[in-house]
Amino acid sequence: MRASADLGTLTDFFDRYGAALTGADLPAVAGCYALPGLVVADAYSFSFTSLTAVALSFVGAAPDYQERELVAAHALIEDVQPVSALLTMVAVEWEFLDSRGQRVPGERYRYLLRSTPTGPAICTVVRTG
Repeated sequence: MRASADLGTLTDFFDRYGAALTGADLPAVAGCYALPGLVVADAYSFSFTSLTAVALSFVGAAPDYQERELVAAHALIEDVQPVSALLTMVAVEWEFLDSRGQRVPGERYRYLLRSTPTGPAICTVVRTG
C-alpha cells in the first residue's frame, strides 16, 4: 500500500466527506478519520481517540450548515504533497451550494491523510483560512 496522490481517489474521498458533513451524517463523518486524530485552528486544538469523539466534535456543525441552508459541499483540491509511504498532505478549499443553488465560498484546510486498506483517512486537520 502506498500514499494516494491520485486525484480521482482524493476527489472521491472528499466528495464522501463533504456529503457526510452537509447531510449531518455523523457516523459517516467519523468514518473518514483515522485514530488518533487531531484538529488544529488558530483559537483551539483538540484530539480524539474514538469514532464517537469524532462524531461528537461535529454535532455543532450540522445546525450551522442547516441554518445557512448549505445542501452540498465540494472540495477544490489545491495541492497534493506525498509526505511518506502512507501519508499525504492535501490542501483544500471548500465550496458550498445553498438551497437556492447559489455558490457559497468556504474555508481552506490542510488534511494529513493516511492510506488505509479501505482508502484515505484523515489524521490531522489544520484550518488555514
